[in-house]
Amino acid sequence: MNAQSSVTPKAAQNSCDAKAAACAGSLTIDQLRDMSNAIRFLAADAVDQANSGHPGMPMGMADVATILWSKFLKFDASCPTWFDRDRFILSGGHGSMLLYAVNHLTGYKKMTMAEIKNFRQLHSLTPGHPEVMADAGIEMTTGPLGQGISSAVGFALAERILAARFGQDIINHKTYVFCGDGDLMEGISHEACSLAGHLKLGNLIVMYDDNEISIDGATSLSFTEDVLKRFEAYGWRAQRINGHDFGEIEAALSMAQNSDRPVLIACKTKIGYGAPNKQGTHGVHGSPLGAAETAAARAHMNWAHEPFTVPEDIGQLWRAVGSRAAQMQKDWHENLEKSGHKNSLAAACAVDISAQVKDILAGLKAEFATSRPKLATRAASGKVLEALVPALPQLIGGSADLTPSNNTQTKSSKVISANSAYEGQYIHYGVREFAMCAVMNGLALHGGCIPYGGTFMSFTDYCRPAIRLAALMKQRVIYVMTHDSIGLGEDGPTHQPVEHLAALRAIPNLLVLRPCDAMETLEAWEIAINNTTGPTVLALTRQALPALRAEAQENLSARGGYIISPAQATPKVVIAATGSEVSIAVEAQKMLEQENIPTQVISLPSFELFAQQNEGYRTEVLGDDRAVRIGVEAAIRMGWDGVLGSRAGFIGMKGFGESAPAEVLYQHFGITCQAIVQLAKEKLSAS
Repeated sequence: MNAQSSVTPKAAQNSCDAKAAACAGSLTIDQLRDMSNAIRFLAADAVDQANSGHPGMPMGMADVATILWSKFLKFDASCPTWFDRDRFILSGGHGSMLLYAVNHLTGYKKMTMAEIKNFRQLHSLTPGHPEVMADAGIEMTTGPLGQGISSAVGFALAERILAARFGQDIINHKTYVFCGDGDLMEGISHEACSLAGHLKLGNLIVMYDDNEISIDGATSLSFTEDVLKRFEAYGWRAQRINGHDFGEIEAALSMAQNSDRPVLIACKTKIGYGAPNKQGTHGVHGSPLGAAETAAARAHMNWAHEPFTVPEDIGQLWRAVGSRAAQMQKDWHENLEKSGHKNSLAAACAVDISAQVKDILAGLKAEFATSRPKLATRAASGKVLEALVPALPQLIGGSADLTPSNNTQTKSSKVISANSAYEGQYIHYGVREFAMCAVMNGLALHGGCIPYGGTFMSFTDYCRPAIRLAALMKQRVIYVMTHDSIGLGEDGPTHQPVEHLAALRAIPNLLVLRPCDAMETLEAWEIAINNTTGPTVLALTRQALPALRAEAQENLSARGGYIISPAQATPKVVIAATGSEVSIAVEAQKMLEQENIPTQVISLPSFELFAQQNEGYRTEVLGDDRAVRIGVEAAIRMGWDGVLGSRAGFIGMKGFGESAPAEVLYQHFGITCQAIVQLAKEKLSAS
């Protein structure tokens, strides 16, 4: 046999014989075993060469992967972003070499042998954990355990939502997941899989790598529940198979194809299968096999080929798998052309909808400018959604059991459920904040949905890992976080955010917007929807705020900070504030101006956007160094020095809140116009 890289030029792919091209129905056990070993040894070789990585899962799940890809997964490696492809999520992202190996073998153009050899190296397409790259067959970034399987619920739900809208002739695919014991130990898996069962997502199929091994040793050290009964209690179908028996794997996947509920297939496997001295032990989980054990594995599995070498006949079998659905893909595109849905599906998947959003909001913006309503920003957000949701069917909302408090459901929002055949634009997530945010990641990644979801600002701590992953993946996800300060009042310090704004602002590529009135809230929504390369947090108040803006031409919030109330002369004091504290700053300005102290007030809805402005603009807004600068926010100071400088004064929180009416708390913690005036005078006297 002539050995070579398993990815060959297109002409060579087209020359595969008919038997290989039809391999899905005619593969022998020996061929399946060889195909599985190609995965195993590409994974082992790459981990050995990098001297870093996790060979155990790729070797253990190679047999399952071979059956899934060769007989069930609907994809076309030559058209990797085909919209109606099946989605595959590797929830245990540490086993990344399985995915890289399969994508290389099936012919994804980007996943070359050079990339396989460059595993875990700087700027490679094969990092230690997969990073989203749909055109290389990687649907999402995984690694933090539990999030892949949870976002997969979002992928599956997006498919059902879009199928309800466009019909199953256009949208009809499944979401497959490989997960491990660690994924199922994580609390988020309970939240998300419970929701999936409730929603009866029969298009979700999870292959559980039930190898009974964790890093510390046997899973029996800490994980002894009956996983099948657990999932059956969620409303899933669940069964256990031998993960190294091709017949059992195929039979289980065949039965899963027409399920009316999600399916869990527990695959009993040996971690590191094929490594004679290390398989079935925790020693093969996260360490290279090493030269001696890899050589022993080659002999044990009858794989007499050099490292990074796949025999041509095995390569042909895998390339045929990669083109198995090519005709189906072409037929689908032809059907889409004839269906009348092409333009509406393109609109649902459009990235830039800024012009449309501007037109939708124009009337409400003019109304806010004229009526100058006194509203809580959560209520203003609700009014904005009343305009947006009916006009943007791709906008999919929800709340973690706080719908009336978050103002996230509109009059036109039909609730998405199995009973409604998944028609609608609103999801009741239940008290599952982390799962909500992970599911929203899946909705966004799938395409055709722009998700937003609400909870209390203090519960962003529950959401943070999924928010961070959305930022890392550059996904348009919108978080409606209400009750954003001590202004929520009597619920007390457990629910009053203090450090949360600083913690969220610390996440790279996360846009945080804290609007001061109805107009800024509308602008914040426009910014959030137009933020196509990352997620956005809207920090909104429970308490009503006065209207401070009448100007409705430019989206001033898009600059991050601007002069909302100028000084009557060259300012001696510049007060910068966010959200509910901007109106307090304006009252302080009036008091200082009455004492002939020229004072300028800055609304600073977004630190991130303000930092993007040029130095000249920032200096124009903040004044020169001769002016006294004071920051005002009902939160901790952290982050403010980067905006105003370390010499600036600050009025805010120094610790946790208390339980009392909002107006009492603002007085108690000294976040008042009088306190601002006093601090300004002290700073002026000292300068």
